Amino acid sequence: MAFGSSVAGKHRGSSRLSRKTAGYAGIAALATTGVVAAVAAPAFAADNSAPSVEDTGQNAIVVADSLQDDLEVQADSQQLAAEAVAVRAQAEADAKQRAAEAKRTAEAKAKSEREAAERAAREEERKRLNTFVAPITGSYVSTQYGAGGGMWSSGSHTGIDFHADSGTTVHAVGAGTVVEAGWGGAYGNNVVIKHNDGTYTQYGHMDSLSVSVGETVTPGEQIGLSGSTGNSSGPHLHFEARTGAQYGSDINPLAYLRQHGVNV
Repeated sequence: MAFGSSVAGKHRGSSRLSRKTAGYAGIAALATTGVVAAVAAPAFAADNSAPSVEDTGQNAIVVADSLQDDLEVQADSQQLAAEAVAVRAQAEADAKQRAAEAKRTAEAKAKSEREAAERAAREEERKRLNTFVAPITGSYVSTQYGAGGGMWSSGSHTGIDFHADSGTTVHAVGAGTVVEAGWGGAYGNNVVIKHNDGTYTQYGHMDSLSVSVGETVTPGEQIGLSGSTGNSSGPHLHFEARTGAQYGSDINPLAYLRQHGVNV
């Protein structure tokens, strides 16, 4: 029996020592924060009802544990808030980056489409300027190139005549610059155009002119109205193709037009 009591006594002694040690540690911890003043001061002031050191230590441990829990909860809340701010900031940064990328993509697409449209327009203009048309729309050749007769000073026809009533619109057959516009003697009111390929075309016997020397013209542009001025037997358009600006450098105008894609 004595042996059992000895063992039990040792066990209780160890437990009290641990609680006391923990209590002293709790009091020391609370003392540094000022909590022990609020908890322990009333107890120490009492004469006969003061709690034991062991009870005070336990109470201090409970308070310290509660304070520690509160501090940890506060720290966790602050960390969560900081993480939320960081996530929101990252989301805003990502959104700005996506918006900027979308803007760059849209601008690049718009620029590419604009450049493609400009290239297409230039190509269309180039084709248009390189296109040739008939000098009289819907007409036909009434007198062929090289036809003989006393009507022509050279003894033969140096151009072709297109059937046309007076006042019919006369077109420039291709792009070029007007090098002559006015009275041309036997040609009456006439226009001579130097084209971009270095050839020349002449339009004679016109009633009136719509262009002057130095003007640039485009294919199909009106240069005057047909008539019967100069050495002419009636209203028509005399059309010549030349390798130079002067009389005598004529070439077959019908073949010239066909070589430039005009179906006459």
